[in-house]
Amino acid sequence: MNTRRSTLGPSESAVMITRVADRQWHALDDDLVVGRGHAQHRPDGRLFVSVDAWHDAAFDRLAQAMLTELPAPLYTVVDEADVELTAGWRRAGFTVRRREWEYVVPTDPRITGLEAVLPPPGVTIVPAGQADERLLRAVDRAIRDEVEVTVGRQSMPAEVVPGLDGDTIVDPSVYAAAAAQDRYLGLIRVVRVKRPRIGLVAVRAGEQRRGIARALLAHALGTLHRSGAAEAWTEVHEGDQAASALFEGVGARPTSSNLELVR
Repeated sequence: MNTRRSTLGPSESAVMITRVADRQWHALDDDLVVGRGHAQHRPDGRLFVSVDAWHDAAFDRLAQAMLTELPAPLYTVVDEADVELTAGWRRAGFTVRRREWEYVVPTDPRITGLEAVLPPPGVTIVPAGQADERLLRAVDRAIRDEVEVTVGRQSMPAEVVPGLDGDTIVDPSVYAAAAAQDRYLGLIRVVRVKRPRIGLVAVRAGEQRRGIARALLAHALGTLHRSGAAEAWTEVHEGDQAASALFEGVGARPTSSNLELVR
């Protein structure tokens, strides 16, 4: 996670950088750790960096060390409201690549209007924890391949660590699916840690505009509501008009935005 706390601190020359592990760095001021840098590959192969620093000198020295040792291109994600952090990455040569809006999504069907929503004929919703793993992985791969040849796989959520053979279905129990007779047509992933997060809603290209995504969302939000969760949250790329319309159509409201930067 990127963090910035203060612009006050020692001069840049007083900060020493040491590499403490593979893709991990510390900034030291008189043997006191005043900053940490970290790099990690995302499932789509891109390398993301983050810095947690107490002042500009530590941030700049950490960023410089990481840029020197790591291969380009490099990416990072920041809260758009964090002007100082964004400025720090811009000083390091990063530019804005994309913006994602964070939405708070109500779960109450009286608010969402999804109480009477059903999947189209011939389609059923398989609840989370009951999906066939083989079919689930097949639809996930198919959708990701479709995205790859159109807008590019990097446009999909990339926070899931891949398993063997690039498998991104690490925990099948968090997915519900839209099922036809012999295959799955779409899926939705909801993770519940501190608060429910809708990490992915996706439908095969040939099955879109049939109401499948809306039915998946109705199922997921209804399940959350019955379990006592009043709200969920999700992130939507600003260029994804279909996703924005889907969530705004059920009363979701944007609360903040994140910037993905690249160098």
